[in-house]
Amino acid sequence: MNNLLIFGLGYTAARIAAAMRERGWHVSATGSAGDIAFADFDAVLGALGKATHILSSVPPDRTTGSDPVLDDYGDALTGKPLFYLSSTGVYGDKQGAWVDEATPTIAQSGEGRRNARAEAELAWLGMGARVFRLPGIYGPGRSALDRVREGKARRIDLPDQVFSRVHVDDIVSGVVAAMVHDAPPGAYNLGDDLPASGNEVTEHACRLLGLEPPPLETLEEANLSEMARGFYAENRRVANGKAKRVLGWRPRFPTYVEGLAALL
Repeated sequence: MNNLLIFGLGYTAARIAAAMRERGWHVSATGSAGDIAFADFDAVLGALGKATHILSSVPPDRTTGSDPVLDDYGDALTGKPLFYLSSTGVYGDKQGAWVDEATPTIAQSGEGRRNARAEAELAWLGMGARVFRLPGIYGPGRSALDRVREGKARRIDLPDQVFSRVHVDDIVSGVVAAMVHDAPPGAYNLGDDLPASGNEVTEHACRLLGLEPPPLETLEEANLSEMARGFYAENRRVANGKAKRVLGWRPRFPTYVEGLAALL
């Protein structure tokens, strides 16, 4: 019987767990919603001993920059099929240009050697993992529709800023395909087919809800958090051709239009 151990049962990983259970896999996980405490070394090592596949969605520590899964359990991961949820943020700012898996990450190019996510990803790739680079994730309870309804939507006056996004269900189908079909190790971009500005998505959500869009603000007027400002500082389009070719993956929601319509 296939046995999946997930480190970090968060928003996306919980949906992957559900999909694998539907396929008859046994799934155990760490995290507040999981059945194993990450710090319970005996329990985790026991689960690792039984696991046929391992998925980590645990981000690197923001303070130390280290990956807690690799730090604490790296030696026990050797020889098992590994899967890691990363971020397209590892590409850095490309001023709107397209990137694919052959594009050097900021850790590989030396542009961001202190970027924790890029460094952690390199470590997972070095262990033979299948690494999924994810752009802006949206889905039930986490979409432009929710932000508009809650009065939290913003429109930032950055005319050339564009980014990719992906519906959480399309992440699930990509990861499941890689696990079930034993995909080759390496990086895979899982993003939709239509990179677009955040303003376009917000305005479309407002049209669907019959509401007026929020006012246009400058980045300074928006008074965003440091994390949000960092998001708007990066500008790129993420190509998904490798996942389609190698995994046979096709996004159910190829653009935000289909994704928001389904959520509505």
